[in-house]
Amino acid sequence: MNNKIKQVAYVGFVAKGSVYAITGILAFLAAFNLGGQKAGKLQIIEFLEKQPFGKFLLAALGVGLICYALWRFIQSIQDPENMGTDGKALVKRVSFFISGLIYLGLGIFAIVDIFYEPDSGSGGSSSLLTGDIRTYCFIVIGIALAGKGIYQFIKVYKGDFLKKFNLASLSDTTQRKFIKNVGYIGLMARGIMTSIISYFFLKAGFSLAGSDSSSMKGTTEAFQFIQQNSSGPWLMGIVATGLVGYGVYMFTKARYRQFSN
Repeated sequence: MNNKIKQVAYVGFVAKGSVYAITGILAFLAAFNLGGQKAGKLQIIEFLEKQPFGKFLLAALGVGLICYALWRFIQSIQDPENMGTDGKALVKRVSFFISGLIYLGLGIFAIVDIFYEPDSGSGGSSSLLTGDIRTYCFIVIGIALAGKGIYQFIKVYKGDFLKKFNLASLSDTTQRKFIKNVGYIGLMARGIMTSIISYFFLKAGFSLAGSDSSSMKGTTEAFQFIQQNSSGPWLMGIVATGLVGYGVYMFTKARYRQFSN
């Protein structure tokens, strides 16, 4: 595989890992009232903008996320690792393309936000989706997210994600255990969060409130949902730690992932 493509993928892994790690850290702090916040991907961009050198951080994150999106598009269209064109491979390649669109939008949003000045006189936002169209969209998104959540658990059960690391080539046993552990923990946490968000979308789609844009939830609301339980702070802290683990797992991909030709 072309080294430039590998470099694009590595930069993308770091950017994606940064988003998940910051999400997990802020949520963990919020779970125990230590000053964090229950944040989704867009809130992470807002958080970084307020930090010292925020514009620089947003630029770096935006470029990194666009690199990750490009890697997903390359996986989907060029198939550099020869996944093939059978049914299972096509489903993966389509999911890669959709993932690429999501992270491309996020990367562009991060860069545009550098130059954006909020208009204090603007009113409330309006939705392009109304009535039945929104309901069907919620249901489709909910089903897709449910499938993604289940897929995370299947990856954990089978341990398929470990094949990309060629662990046998690592002489350090500690490194091998570390990669396995952060992978298992991170994928489990991501599966839980994705499944909860899927529930929000499906509930909105199948209920009379399906046409209410406030029914559409994300990571922030998923953390709030977890926190409603009597053991909420601890559960939220565990899931938040898992998301940090997923972020670290992405960093390990940037360091150790093997690409097949």
